[in-house]
Amino acid sequence: MGDGKSKASKPARPASSVDADETVHSATSDVLHEHYADQPKYRKRLGKKVYEQELETLYTELAKLQSWVRVTGQKIVLLFEGRDAAGKGGVIRRITEPLNPRVARVVALASPTEREQTQWYFQRYVAHLPAAGEMVLFDRSWYNRTGVERVMGFASEEEVKEFFLSVPQFERMLIRSGIRLIKYWFSVSPQEQEKRFQARIDHPVKRWKISEMDLASRLRWDDYSRAKDEMFAYTDIREAPWYLVEADDKRRARLNCIHHLLSLLPYEDHIRPKLQLEARPTRSTYVRPPYSEQHVVPRVY
Repeated sequence: MGDGKSKASKPARPASSVDADETVHSATSDVLHEHYADQPKYRKRLGKKVYEQELETLYTELAKLQSWVRVTGQKIVLLFEGRDAAGKGGVIRRITEPLNPRVARVVALASPTEREQTQWYFQRYVAHLPAAGEMVLFDRSWYNRTGVERVMGFASEEEVKEFFLSVPQFERMLIRSGIRLIKYWFSVSPQEQEKRFQARIDHPVKRWKISEMDLASRLRWDDYSRAKDEMFAYTDIREAPWYLVEADDKRRARLNCIHHLLSLLPYEDHIRPKLQLEARPTRSTYVRPPYSEQHVVPRVY
């Protein structure tokens, strides 16, 4: 780990013979769950001890990534898409936990306002794009148009067709401007999604995570599958391909996603050198006011 890269060697990105104006028609789909389920390695969920050890290692690399972004003025956009309860929020929290929120910030937009509905579709997302030295993580993005908006009837087929025509050019324009755009799709099986939905319903602390829209979407699994496949066909472009994360095992999904993210970026270790704390003055003339004059929080615990 001392060479400034992630624990495993960074995989080389395969060369593509697809022209810049063509899309890469992805062969990935939810049937991959069956493929992984047949492999003994993936039948058992990753243990907590191994997970925490690997996560701590990746956190060190994320700190190096952050310093590289800041020092070299990188502009990075990460998109996290997938079905409800697929684990997008969990991996976003793990990525940002060791990072400075001034460098890495999360964007999770609410439903568009009446005014935003009359704007150019991409307009409200453009406002959140990074400046130099920033990394922005979108917890759902402009791909809402081809997911919930399309399946649940909030977008017309004409609007979806226009989106498919516009988004490849929009993303290429972002990349030409110097933004590094990375797109992740979190894939979860219907059985695992059902378990997670039920866990949210049963736990008062988690109930905010599930909405009436989520429950309605749950009944349209096949519609979402077809919408996702068509989205991949139009938007899995060479300059910004979709990377699919198998997410039935949350711990594996988080580690795999973070490791993959690190493998895509040519970051270097720009972490500040270790500092030495000078000895404080042994004498002080400061006198603290009495507790009776302050509003002290009661020691309940």
